[in-house]
Amino acid sequence: MKDQLHFLARHAVAGKLSRRDFMAKAAALGFTAAAAGTLLTTEARAAGPQKGGTIKIGAQGGSTTDSLDPALVTNQVGQLVTRMWGEPLVELSDDGGLEGKVAESYEASADAKTWTFKLRSGITFSNGKSVTAEDVVETMDRHSGEDTKSGALGIMRGIKNVRADGDSVVFELDSPNADLPYLLADYHLIIQPGGGKDDPAAAIGTGPYVMKAVDMGVRFVAEKNPNYWGDLGNAETLELIVINDNTARVAALQSGQVDMIDRVPPRTAKLVGRAPTIDLRTTSGPGHYVFIMHCNTAPFDNNDVRMALKYGINRQEMVDKVLNGFGSVGNDTPINASYPLFTQLEQREYDPDKAMHHLKKSGHDGEILLRTSDNSFPGAPDASALFQQSCASAGINLNVKREPNDGYWSEVWNNKPFCTSYWGGRPVQDQMFTTAYLSSADWNDTRFNNEQFDQMLVAARGELDQGKRKQMYADMSTILRDEGGLICPMFNDFIDATTDRIDGWVEGVAGYALMNSYAPMRMWVKA
Repeated sequence: MKDQLHFLARHAVAGKLSRRDFMAKAAALGFTAAAAGTLLTTEARAAGPQKGGTIKIGAQGGSTTDSLDPALVTNQVGQLVTRMWGEPLVELSDDGGLEGKVAESYEASADAKTWTFKLRSGITFSNGKSVTAEDVVETMDRHSGEDTKSGALGIMRGIKNVRADGDSVVFELDSPNADLPYLLADYHLIIQPGGGKDDPAAAIGTGPYVMKAVDMGVRFVAEKNPNYWGDLGNAETLELIVINDNTARVAALQSGQVDMIDRVPPRTAKLVGRAPTIDLRTTSGPGHYVFIMHCNTAPFDNNDVRMALKYGINRQEMVDKVLNGFGSVGNDTPINASYPLFTQLEQREYDPDKAMHHLKKSGHDGEILLRTSDNSFPGAPDASALFQQSCASAGINLNVKREPNDGYWSEVWNNKPFCTSYWGGRPVQDQMFTTAYLSSADWNDTRFNNEQFDQMLVAARGELDQGKRKQMYADMSTILRDEGGLICPMFNDFIDATTDRIDGWVEGVAGYALMNSYAPMRMWVKA
C-alpha cells in the first residue's frame, strides 16, 4: 500500500493527479492527511524545480499612478515587480533570519556603529554592467537626500556615512544599531547602476528577470535575466496581471487565467480552498489592517478625539466579520507576537462610554470623515461600515466616503487625514517604528511626532541588553497606543492561493504574503 501511495504521489507531482484526488485516494488506502501531505511534499522536493514555461500572477493593489522606481513602491504589486528585476544587499531567509543578495557577507564593529558589507564577486546588473561598491553608495545616497520621497528615508536617517572600500561598502552610524542588516533588507533599497540617479524607473538591477512589457496598473511581463547570478527564477516568463476586484481575482484563479493570487477575501477563503485544483495558502505574521489619523490635522490633532475613536471601534467584531477568523485582534500598535522582542500590553476593548467621555472632553461635535477603498485592504469598506456603526453607539458622527481604487495610494493614503490602509509589517521592531513612526520618516502616515519616542528609538538600537531593549520597545508601543494616530483593530493572516499547475510553495516563509513576494520566482510549472 505504501508503494501504491508513492506511485500516486509521483503522479500528483507530475500533474497527472490533482492534490484533492491524491488526498482522497490516500485516505481510502488508510493514510492520514498529515502523512499523505508529507509524502507529497517529499516527492515534489525530490523531483526538484522544473524549468521553463510561464507563471501568471493575479495581484491586488496596483494603479496607473504607480512607478517602477523602487523608492516609490507602496503596494503589493510594486513589491512583486521589484522583486523580479532587483535585489537589496541582503534579504530575509525562510526562517526570518538573513541571507546575502548583492552582498555575500557582512560584519559589525564591536560597538555596532560600523558595518561592512562585502559584495558578491562577479555579480552584474541585467544590462551586463558589473556591480561596484560605488553603485551601492550612490543607491543609499539617493534614498537619503532631504528631497527624496523614498519609503526608506526613515531607515537612512541614522546612517552618518556610506563609503566604498574596495569590494566592500562601509556604513558608519550616528549611534549603535544591532538591527542595521535587517533595515537594509527593505524592498525600497534595491541596488541600481549609479544608484538609479539617472533613471530610477529603468528597472535595471541584479534580479532573476528583466522587464519586457509594462502597462502600469494593468499588466507586467518579465523574462529570465541571462546575467543573473543566483538560482531563483524557474519559469522562463512571469506575467503579472493587476486585478483589484476581489471577485474577479478569485474567478481568474478558478478559471486558470492565473496560477496564483494574493489577498483571497477572508469571507470566501474556505470555499475557494475546497476547489480540487486550488490550494489555499495562509500565513500568519506582522501584517495589519489599520485606520490612520494625521496627528497634526484637526480634529485629529486633539488626542481626546483620537482616543474617542480608539474606544469607539469593536476589534473582535472586525476579526470575526471582516477577517472571518483569519487573523487576530490588534491593540493600536503595529507590533504583535510575530516580533522577536514582543511584550503583551493591556488589551484595549470597545467601550462606548469611554469613547463618549473623550469626545465630550475634546469639545468636537461635528462630523468625522473616513475615506476607504477595497484597494486599501480586503473588506475595508465593510470594516469602515462596522466602525461607523460602533461609533454611532458612542455618539460619534463618523461619515464614510468610498474612494476609487485607482490612485488610492497616491491621492488618499499619506495625503488625506483619516483613511483605511494596511502594513505588511517588518521583521524587527526598529524597522517598523523607523519606517512609519519616527517623526522625520517620509512614510510617517499618521504624522506622529513625539520627541520621547524618537529618543527611545535611537537608544534602543544601541542597547545590547535584550531585557532592557524589550522593555524599551514595550514603552514605545505604549506611547503609540495611547498618543499615536494609529487605530489597529486587527492583524491579518496573509491568504494566498495557487493552482495545481504549479509547485514549490514553502509554508510560512518569513510571515509575509506570497512567500515574501518571492513565490513567482521560487515556484515552477509542473512538467
